[in-house]
Amino acid sequence: MLKTNYGSDTQRLYLEMFLSDAETFVRCQNIFDPENFDVKFREAAEFITSYVDKYKVMPELSIVNTSCSTDFKDATGLPEGNYDWLLDEFEKFSRHKALERAIIKSADLLEKGEFGPVENMIKQAVQISLNKDMGTDYFEDPKARLMGLKDKNGQVSTGWPNFDRKLFGGFNRGELNIFAGGSGAGKSLFLQNLAVNFSQANLNVLYVTLELSEQLVAMRLDSMMTGLPTREIFKSIDDVELKVKVAGKSQGAIQIKYLPSGKNINDLRAYIKEYQVKKGRRPDVVLIDYLDLMMPISVKVSPSDLFVKDKYVSEEIRNFAMEQQCVCVTASQLNRSAVEEIEFDHSHISGGLSKIQTADNVIGIFTSRAMRERGRYQIQFMKTRSSSAVGQKIDLDFNLDSLRITDPGEDSDDASFNQGGGRPQPSSGTASIINGLKKTSTVTDDSAREPDQGVTVGKVRGKVDGSKLREMLANINTERD
Repeated sequence: MLKTNYGSDTQRLYLEMFLSDAETFVRCQNIFDPENFDVKFREAAEFITSYVDKYKVMPELSIVNTSCSTDFKDATGLPEGNYDWLLDEFEKFSRHKALERAIIKSADLLEKGEFGPVENMIKQAVQISLNKDMGTDYFEDPKARLMGLKDKNGQVSTGWPNFDRKLFGGFNRGELNIFAGGSGAGKSLFLQNLAVNFSQANLNVLYVTLELSEQLVAMRLDSMMTGLPTREIFKSIDDVELKVKVAGKSQGAIQIKYLPSGKNINDLRAYIKEYQVKKGRRPDVVLIDYLDLMMPISVKVSPSDLFVKDKYVSEEIRNFAMEQQCVCVTASQLNRSAVEEIEFDHSHISGGLSKIQTADNVIGIFTSRAMRERGRYQIQFMKTRSSSAVGQKIDLDFNLDSLRITDPGEDSDDASFNQGGGRPQPSSGTASIINGLKKTSTVTDDSAREPDQGVTVGKVRGKVDGSKLREMLANINTERD
């Protein structure tokens, strides 16, 4: 491949061709940066940019030469193909110069250990390009458009049918999904159950824990995979080993990785690259336990400034999901104001709206001690970007022994929701429990139950014969006479 020389003669030619064809300049205006030109042409490039911005027309050649003391020549009359060359070459020139400047500026930042800004500058330089994509012609090919959306997004089932229906199929690749719950509500349990569900769907899962140890997460997965209570795992090690190995032969891989609290998405990106090299596969699903324990790479933020910190972290995780084209699920803490609440809203999210604004789906986890003892969790959809489930709720079953969270069944009704702003109505499962606790009494017309014998006896009825009564009264009257 021939190496292009971006010296003075080439830069002069670029400017002369732009001055001769305003349409080509407009097409390159989004990447036209005067800083990319040599010092002797920079003033002219700045003049052209400001002139077009102010007067909305390309300046005449003579105006530029007079104002900037240049000697540009007229390039009008060139064949159309030459301007196609200009578009291609100027794009490469802009990318090359921006990357060159980013590398020079990075030297001081690298010495200070500020790697985040370096990555951003390099990434922005590499991504410089012309807007050649014309977008989507809505009427052109509806079927191909919809099939492309279906194939590209690759909706992935969560393993909970009622949950999937609310999201019109499940989670999409490239999206950020957040489970929000209070301390001890079961955020990690939900992520671990999702790991099992996705693995059973033959997807490769990466579980990143910033809180629990790898061994504890693995032992919980042992219980979920085998159905054995966690307290029985050590008593049945041989049985657990056999069941886990058999499951591993027919399911997707699960990789558990502990990262210390305070790590950023670059640390995760570096690990995934190593994972791909060593294991020869890439993760389809990345579960991060959990978002609040990560730090941003873009800027240095005080850990106490939760709004700004979580804003950058959630944006970086979502960009990571888009880049990897994977299903990304994480968790977040609810604040203290949510402790006594039975219905969550955006104000209950720790850190505020910054995470919710970035996330595609935000799901609240509601439970109580009594609900857990009955084996029940309630899911509240706080935000859904691609469905209409906001404000709706569903119940999920929870096995206290195996820690498995499952769908109660296809026929179970969803929790009803009072759109008028009143208190939420209990779901069918909860309602049945409540109804079972209510005192009931039955009154029958024909029978009563004897408390001691437990048998049904007839009611005592008085039977009066009218003719005999009259005869008795007549006899009484005769005796008196």
